[in-house]
Amino acid sequence: MGNLEAQRRLGRQACHVGPGVVRRVTSSTVSHGRSLSLHSMLYIHAADWTAGTRTRWPAAARRRPTDTPRRSTMHEWPSEQPVDATIPVIDAHHHLVGRGRDFLVHTTGKPVFLVDDYADFVGSTHNVIASVAVEMHSMYRAGGPHELRSVNETVFLDGQAAMSATGLYGDVHIAAGIVAGVELQTDAVQRALQAHLVAAPERLRGVRQSGFWDADPAVAARLFGLPRNFYLDEEFRRGVGLLVPLGLSFDAMVLSPQLPDVLDLARSFPELSIVLNHLGNPVGIGSHATTVEEDFAEWRVHMAKIAECENVTVKMGGLGTFLSGSPNYLRTPPADSTTLAEEWRSWTEETIGLFGADRVMFESNAPSDCVGPFATVCNAYQRITAGCSEDERRAIFAGTAARVYRLDLV
Repeated sequence: MGNLEAQRRLGRQACHVGPGVVRRVTSSTVSHGRSLSLHSMLYIHAADWTAGTRTRWPAAARRRPTDTPRRSTMHEWPSEQPVDATIPVIDAHHHLVGRGRDFLVHTTGKPVFLVDDYADFVGSTHNVIASVAVEMHSMYRAGGPHELRSVNETVFLDGQAAMSATGLYGDVHIAAGIVAGVELQTDAVQRALQAHLVAAPERLRGVRQSGFWDADPAVAARLFGLPRNFYLDEEFRRGVGLLVPLGLSFDAMVLSPQLPDVLDLARSFPELSIVLNHLGNPVGIGSHATTVEEDFAEWRVHMAKIAECENVTVKMGGLGTFLSGSPNYLRTPPADSTTLAEEWRSWTEETIGLFGADRVMFESNAPSDCVGPFATVCNAYQRITAGCSEDERRAIFAGTAARVYRLDLV
């Protein structure tokens, strides 16, 4: 892999992070032989669409149980004091979820994650100033034209942002930017995009559509019912071509073996701002659990090529879902930030070394990431980036997100 000095010679801006030599990923960083049945069940929230049909959850799952504690177990986890309480933080990626997500009962103790839950989750230890709310296939309209049903989620997110703007939920500008869910391959995509812009005219900043696919069905990557190379699809790309004139970015969500598709997309649309989610989504479950080192080497090759595309930025986070195979996923009690920093160091240091601090942004990915409180997750990344300069850390934790999502807050 080489050290960061070698990476500088590749022409990528790099800051000195950690000990100087990037720690090599070993198979001990992920769990082996992990049962996938529970995890696959929990990850159904990522896509409740199968073969283009929206799953209809039972009425009991859509109702909010009266005996469910208002305060989520996520908020009750022991929290840490911040490594750096002064540096501004923008959480560039989290979700707000209404009823009908029973995975939340298992991970948070209740079936919703709303603006007040997020405010409690973030707390007041770190200097969080704003956040970006990203679509999660939640709160879709039950009827009407298929291509417009996701507009209801944007209306919902904008309403949550309006609640935050009252100041009654703390000082954080929650959902200051919104990334909507749009099916870009449909014939009515222009109409759908315009409807989303009308739904959140002050806050809509971009669009996300997953391209999840994996050769191993155990990875649960086919829940979207998508073909293998969806980002190469001509109809999808016709929709992508409409984003730049509307001033919208594209959040790319793939699994790490699919990164060549993101590279092709970035080269084909050099004017489009592409935000790669979750450090490219390294996979550590299923058949990938036994090929960690090989997958890391392949991931780095792909990321180095993508880094050459100046229109791509990367979200630093998302390694706390079941997909990563993390031994700390749903761990009780949660791991501390030192443990998480060591687990995530290789992927994070390599990304910063390749892309530079001004093209990397921090994300919590709450509530999908289930490894601990916000303070612990933020501390983990603050520990990893301790060797960066002050300006570089300000870019990673707030500046990049503010620029890419056009948030006039920093």
